[in-house]
Amino acid sequence: MKKTVLLIISLFALFTGKLEAQEARSLVDSANKYYSEGRYEKAISFYKRVLDKGLESSGIYYNLGNAYYKAHQLAPAILNYERARLRDPNNEDIQYNLQLARSQITDKIERIPEFFITRWINQLINLFSSDLWAMISMITFIAFLALFSVYLYSQRRGVKKSGFWIGLLALAIAVASFVFASQQKKEVVESEQAIVFAPKVTVKSSPAESGTDLFVIHEGTKVFINNNMGEWYEIRLSDGSQGWLRKKSVEPI
Repeated sequence: MKKTVLLIISLFALFTGKLEAQEARSLVDSANKYYSEGRYEKAISFYKRVLDKGLESSGIYYNLGNAYYKAHQLAPAILNYERARLRDPNNEDIQYNLQLARSQITDKIERIPEFFITRWINQLINLFSSDLWAMISMITFIAFLALFSVYLYSQRRGVKKSGFWIGLLALAIAVASFVFASQQKKEVVESEQAIVFAPKVTVKSSPAESGTDLFVIHEGTKVFINNNMGEWYEIRLSDGSQGWLRKKSVEPI
């Protein structure tokens, strides 16, 4: 009886998953159709329905960003391009469209140059997606186990030595790849960035309306979240400027 119940549950889960996949495919096809017809608001609603089902991917966010861009809604377009970029950091189409959308917003903020070592590390981490880094980590760890077995059981001194050193290299690559995958995943799940959605926001010196006005930023500007307090975020711009603004004026990436 217990085995029968488990079998029924498994078959139901498989059938339900298949139905969900078919429904998601149908929603994406409809969204793409509306987009190609120039009915961008309808395309937006269907792409969002896919995301509401928890089916996130760089492609869906990219297409949603394109639909918003065509509908002349820059802030949502930039937000979704940024979400797509986090999941596929080396995609040239995403990067190009993101830069194109950014070029049309009001604020032109100069980015503080990164220390060259930090820039190299970030470029290395963003060389592949988190999924690919995780796969590299798994493959190289399996290679390490195989080479460690060679080191333990081989009777030939040269083979043991090669197995030991190449195995260490494979282990180092596995650990580094795992760290890179975890870092990228953390950026997606715990994003500390946001896009301004309000037409104009006055950034304050403290988390209160009575705070001193520091500067004004506009819709579509990207901010980095340093801290939060009640209904306020402490934010930083790419040029180093800092202050407080209300949470309702931004949308986290």
